[in-house]
Amino acid sequence: MHRAAFLIPIAALAQLASAGLYPGITPDNHTCALVNPVLSCSCNAKPDKVADTCCTETYGGLLVATQFWNTFTGLESKGQIYPKDSWTIHGLWPGRQLPLISRQYDPKPAPNTTDGTPHGTPVPPYKGESIDKWFQPYGKLDLLAYMNKFWVSQYDPNWVFWAHEFSKHATCYSTFQTECYGPKAAEHADLFEFFETVITFQRRLPTFKWLSHADIKPSNKTGYTLSDVQQALTKGFSLVPFLGCSGPKYNETAAGKGTLDNGRTVLSEVWYYYHVHGRPQSAHGKKLAANAAGGSLTTCAKAKGAVWYYERAKGSEQ
Repeated sequence: MHRAAFLIPIAALAQLASAGLYPGITPDNHTCALVNPVLSCSCNAKPDKVADTCCTETYGGLLVATQFWNTFTGLESKGQIYPKDSWTIHGLWPGRQLPLISRQYDPKPAPNTTDGTPHGTPVPPYKGESIDKWFQPYGKLDLLAYMNKFWVSQYDPNWVFWAHEFSKHATCYSTFQTECYGPKAAEHADLFEFFETVITFQRRLPTFKWLSHADIKPSNKTGYTLSDVQQALTKGFSLVPFLGCSGPKYNETAAGKGTLDNGRTVLSEVWYYYHVHGRPQSAHGKKLAANAAGGSLTTCAKAKGAVWYYERAKGSEQ
């Protein structure tokens, strides 16, 4: 996965990962309307410089809104299918990508240690009730319905995917720490607000529509050229996103045999990059090109017609 460009060195995180990201966080009310928004990843966004780490994203600060294109879920028989004419949510990633044991709801934690190495503190698999049972008691059935439609897992029940994204990513934002919600906050307020923030960003990113406007539509008969896909999404987003491909490498296919193009050939993911003013929850993002932080733009093949944007399988979308 193309994450190395914005990850904070693991060695610097090992101690904090087990203790909590901000163990000395202020007990103030964190009324962020009283704090001037600070741009994440800027010199003024360091923990020792901001007025309140609950009001400015200080740990990393590079946000990546990510989406999937898959052709089947593996759980169609249980009614778990994709929305028609829409990519689905993967997540909203911060700079730091390691789990905190104190808010671990993932039955299959990955990484499974607090520092991502075999020597780190083990992260135990979550064995409690499925987190989708938490929505109804807090009046969040509309959120649950939206997530079941647009945040769809492959092979696992949807809630397992959501629990993974929260446990690995939400716990790594300074602004989603439980202390930021005050001593009388409702249980799981951080979890629900994280999910709502992810959706706020994703609703601004109609990948399917942007591609369709360029006549790039799912097809099992026509391959597309990477530069055309990039151009369509750059027109929609204003800056170039990262495109991820899976499947065979082009030079391993019959069409690409003998070439040096070792990019993969099945379009499967897009990543949109941001910095954010103040809290990610405000969704006041500053867009970035995918290569602005030193990363690459794609894992896809560059040859003409080498990228396949496959149709969903029959019965896999509603």
